[in-house]
Amino acid sequence: MWYCIYATDHKGRLALRQKYRPAHLLRLEELQEQGRLLLAGPFPIIDSSDPGPNGFSGSLIVAEFEVLAAAIEWAELDPFKLNGVYDNVEVKPFRKTLP
Repeated sequence: MWYCIYATDHKGRLALRQKYRPAHLLRLEELQEQGRLLLAGPFPIIDSSDPGPNGFSGSLIVAEFEVLAAAIEWAELDPFKLNGVYDNVEVKPFRKTLP
């Protein structure tokens, strides 16, 4: 089943986000290689694809896991979560309807 991982950042953590981004992306690329990643990306704080020093307010990941517990475990082990970028992480079942 698909699961939505919605994470919000602590304010002022852009430097940490940049530091741990390669490790964060590596885990997402593993899901993608397994055909289990629907989408992933950050929320820019300003209306721009490159917010510069304004940074990001969080992230959205939609990926496939066997059960909710597996999705929660995966989210809790994210480098952004482990290293203080994320303030809060919510994981919910997601039903893809369109396209």
